[in-house]
Amino acid sequence: MAELTLREALRRAMTEEMRRDDRVFLMGEEVAYYDGAYKVSQGMLKEFGPERIVDTPIAENGFSGLGIGAAMAGLRPIVEIMTWNFSLVAFDQIVNNAAKVFQMTAGSYKVPIVFRGPSGAAENLGSQHSMALESIYAHFPGLKVVSTSTPKDAYGLLKSAIRDDDPVCFMESELAYGHKGEVPDEEYLIPLGVADIKRPGRDVTLVTWNKQVNTCLDAAKVLQDKHGIDARVLDLRTIRPLDEEALYKAAAETHRMVVVQEGYPFAGVGAEIAARVQEACFDHLDAPILRVTNRDLNSPYATNLEKLVMPSVERVVDAARAVCGR
Repeated sequence: MAELTLREALRRAMTEEMRRDDRVFLMGEEVAYYDGAYKVSQGMLKEFGPERIVDTPIAENGFSGLGIGAAMAGLRPIVEIMTWNFSLVAFDQIVNNAAKVFQMTAGSYKVPIVFRGPSGAAENLGSQHSMALESIYAHFPGLKVVSTSTPKDAYGLLKSAIRDDDPVCFMESELAYGHKGEVPDEEYLIPLGVADIKRPGRDVTLVTWNKQVNTCLDAAKVLQDKHGIDARVLDLRTIRPLDEEALYKAAAETHRMVVVQEGYPFAGVGAEIAARVQEACFDHLDAPILRVTNRDLNSPYATNLEKLVMPSVERVVDAARAVCGR
């Protein structure tokens, strides 16, 4: 096992796939000569040259469309979006073209493209730069949505995403780029659509993804140490396709569930999970499924207010205690 940061794991995945397949290339703002806004692509220009590590103007709609056209022509682009908040500029290209070309051409054109970059809040970036957009892109058939923040998962999932023949929205975490974790020395891939139990538990399941995994792990420790509640932490990793089997098994085994989601509560991923699990597993549940989400307002700039808006260990603990009748 090698200990890598998240950015190093992402770089290793992209580098290995570019060595393996000369159709793969990376494009985006500052990915080449600046070595990436977050240094994820550091050193890649030197190895692969400017034809495969391509700097773009600040024009998300334009270079996303270029990437989609390249994918339709047989290449396998990785399009780095500096933050998923900026993807809204390219929303028409991603949703109306990348997601729909395969169906609209009766399978004549595939769109094997990965859109990747950080999603969710960092620190003090204000309301226009702090959105978690998993629920937005997971809403549309034709797109796959991955959201992860651990080096091992990011490595295995990104390699699978690059090899996938469908467009994949790959969401990372700016705050996690420097976090370290063990990654196998040998190549390995994680299939899209498979959740992972980050902590076993029998009393309640905390369902989450991306950097809220750490919030849930911290909450699980508090629940165990202070309240005698044994919490399972289920990391979805992929929002679409959704690992319904893992969710239903967790509901059947722990009988209680809390979904912890960075993002707005209305029409969020947590609401979809609650609906599906309660429809399929109603008789297994001993309490209604609760959600812990961002407060239903735009993210403030101030640090103290931003923390009040986001999910917290305290809010997760309170929700878990509530479903456990404590």
